[in-house]
Amino acid sequence: MPLGFNHQLRRTGLMLCTALLIAILGAPLILCAQHLDLNSSSTASSSSESATLSSTHPICELPDDPSALLDQQSGQTPATTPAQQTTDNPDAVSANGTQQTKRVLGIVPNFSSVSADTKLPPQTAKEKLVLAAKNSFDYSSFLVAGIQAGISMNGDSYPEFHQGAAGYARYYWHTLADTADENFMVGGLGPIVFQQDNRFYTLGHGGFRKRTVYAVTRVLITRQDDGDKMFNFSEVVGSGAAAGVSTLYYPTKYRTWTKVGQKWLTSDLIDSFNFFWKEFWPDVNKRVFHTH
Repeated sequence: MPLGFNHQLRRTGLMLCTALLIAILGAPLILCAQHLDLNSSSTASSSSESATLSSTHPICELPDDPSALLDQQSGQTPATTPAQQTTDNPDAVSANGTQQTKRVLGIVPNFSSVSADTKLPPQTAKEKLVLAAKNSFDYSSFLVAGIQAGISMNGDSYPEFHQGAAGYARYYWHTLADTADENFMVGGLGPIVFQQDNRFYTLGHGGFRKRTVYAVTRVLITRQDDGDKMFNFSEVVGSGAAAGVSTLYYPTKYRTWTKVGQKWLTSDLIDSFNFFWKEFWPDVNKRVFHTH
């Protein structure tokens, strides 16, 4: 075989071996380079997206609760409950701008009512008795007792009292005594013994039905001195005790369980109605009389 041909063959074989070596060793390097390129592209893309998100929704402004973001996107505002303010001022104004007044129409005593969303500190035993005394012996109490006595005498509720000035006087002082019994048993001694709050806390918000149910059920549900809800022993037991005490100064024929029960139930129904109009009095006072 000619020498030139052998030299050409060796040269071709060397080139093929070199190409094969490059292919074997270069493939991993190419793949690695491609991988690095993809990572850098992904990182750049992620950085770009993060920058976009940051410009749209800064991290410090993102809500902790996803529902808040959904509410914002839907245009809805999350429902909020009025915050309850703790204060030593019994004349505090509620968050909705309404306020319980010490008197209704400037006459009827309303000393026990507290404006909506207001929490007062616990009372001492002395404060509970003082509040019961104010409700019993306020000047308006004598006026209201006079009206009630006239109605009772006109209806001849107790024939034994007779008519005329003497009869009216009997009706009058019996009515005053009943009022004092009720106030001191329900608003004084009862709250002291059972450690309950003798004040009426206005609900002040919600629909008419909700507020009505709340108000009329306060004869059964009240607050303890620590603020927790509790069965209203002061009202139920106290009004029963007051009805029992009243038998001591009424004619003997009225000292029966039936008469005491009727008086007991009547007192609770009247107190339930009182809670009802006390609940809505601030609204009436604000909207009708334009008074806060």
